[in-house]
Parts: sequence; structure tokens; C-alpha cells
Amino acid sequence: MSAVTLTLIGKPGCHLCDDARDVIRTVVDELPDGAPVVDVEELSILDDAVLHEKYVEEIPVVLVAGRMHTYWRVDPARLRTAILEDR
Repeated sequence: MSAVTLTLIGKPGCHLCDDARDVIRTVVDELPDGAPVVDVEELSILDDAVLHEKYVEEIPVVLVAGRMHTYWRVDPARLRTAILEDR
């Protein structure tokens, strides 16, 4: 079974980051049998100057397998498709 790393880049106290986290959790929980294992990691722009410089105006940012997937709002159907197509 393959694995996909999904990265949420945000910061504490960001309501859009909270929304993105909820969408990610729901999508991952509802993946069908046989879907890739999803390793979710969270990074804060407050802990990394490079991430801060790159993404301060775009958080939350979601990367799928290290590639930019989306920022600000996470569309559940689009995220699900990205995860399933990354096999």
C-alpha cells in the first residue's frame, strides 16, 4: 500500500487553518479501502522563517506529496481526488 504525505502549513489562532484541518481530517477519514495511507503533518510559519517568507499571505497552505495543492480554502472533493491520484 502506498503512502502520501499531506502537509498543512499555517499558524496557531488561524481560523482558516482550523477549517482546513477539519476538511483534511474528514477527507482522510472517509477515504475508501485500498486508498493510500495519508501521513498528515502540520508546520507553522511561526517556527520557520523560510515558510513564513514564502507563505505568510497564503495560509493555510496544503501540500500533497510536497507539491502545492491549495491555499486559503480546501475543497474536499478536489483534495480527495489529489490523494487518490497520487498513488
